[in-house]
Amino acid sequence: MNRTIIINQIIPQNKSIKVNFQLELTAEERQKSRQIIESENLIINLQLSRGTVLKQGDYISNEDQDFIIEIIAKPELIITVNSEDQLSLMKAAYHLGNRHIPLEIKPNYLRLLPDPVLTSMLLKLGLEIKEETAPFSPEIGAYHHH
Repeated sequence: MNRTIIINQIIPQNKSIKVNFQLELTAEERQKSRQIIESENLIINLQLSRGTVLKQGDYISNEDQDFIIEIIAKPELIITVNSEDQLSLMKAAYHLGNRHIPLEIKPNYLRLLPDPVLTSMLLKLGLEIKEETAPFSPEIGAYHHH
């Protein structure tokens, strides 16, 4: 029989925390503050504050803080966009932002979920595109917070 744990809080990162379980979640799954996740031996009933977006390395726990879970960004199929020219990357980020898609923005690359229309647009802008499997951590937006 699987054990059910109700997880309802994010706790501050601390090097002395004893992690009971590591939970791999995709970017989309990390945006769901209310969900039930089943593993081989555990049922996690996630009941975080609405609007909570989890990040790689976050710690979440039950009310008594005697069961602590570390969040791991699960590798997923993504497109990485590269360019030697930062201005070209900035232009690509602008065009992708106009489409309101989840986008990871770093100084030397952009990442997004696979989309043939967007891939075609990015290639026309002269950018390098590479499909790969990697953790995806899109920007959470100006109005979201822990």
